[in-house]
Amino acid sequence: MTTEDIVMIIDKPNFIVKLHKTTLEVDLKKGIRKELEDVLEAKPILRENLGFIFQTIIPLDVSLKNIESVNVDKKGRVKIVIPLRKDIVIPLEPEESKRLVEKLNELIPIEKEKALKELQESEKAREAFELKRAEATRTRYVEDIR
Repeated sequence: MTTEDIVMIIDKPNFIVKLHKTTLEVDLKKGIRKELEDVLEAKPILRENLGFIFQTIIPLDVSLKNIESVNVDKKGRVKIVIPLRKDIVIPLEPEESKRLVEKLNELIPIEKEKALKELQESEKAREAFELKRAEATRTRYVEDIR
C-alpha cells in the first residue's frame, strides 16, 4: 500500500483510520497493543497464523473485498462485518462515521467485482491447464501403446 492510494484518513487521539482503495487500516498509536500490532503486521506469516487469535484485541488490516457489510450503529460508531472474523467497531464522531461508511459502500462493490473477475480468470486458466495436461497425457499414452 502506498500513500497515493489513500482515499481517507481519520486521525483520533488513540488510533488512526486509513482507507485505501483496496484496504481499511485501523492502527493504534501507543501502548502494548500497538507494539503487538506492529509485530503482527511486520511478519505476514504471524499475521496469517495468529491474526485470528489477536483480532479481538488488535484491529488488523482488512481487504475491502472481504467486508460483508458496513453501517453506523445507534451510538454513531462504524460497524464492519467480516465473515469468519470478529466484527470491527470503530468509535468515531457521527459525521466521520457517515463519511467513512459512504466511502466504504462506494469502494467495497468495486473490490468485490475485481475479486470475482480474478477468480473467474483463474478458473479459466486452471481449466485450460487441465485440458492441456489431459491432452498431453493422452498423447503420451497413445505413443506408449505404439
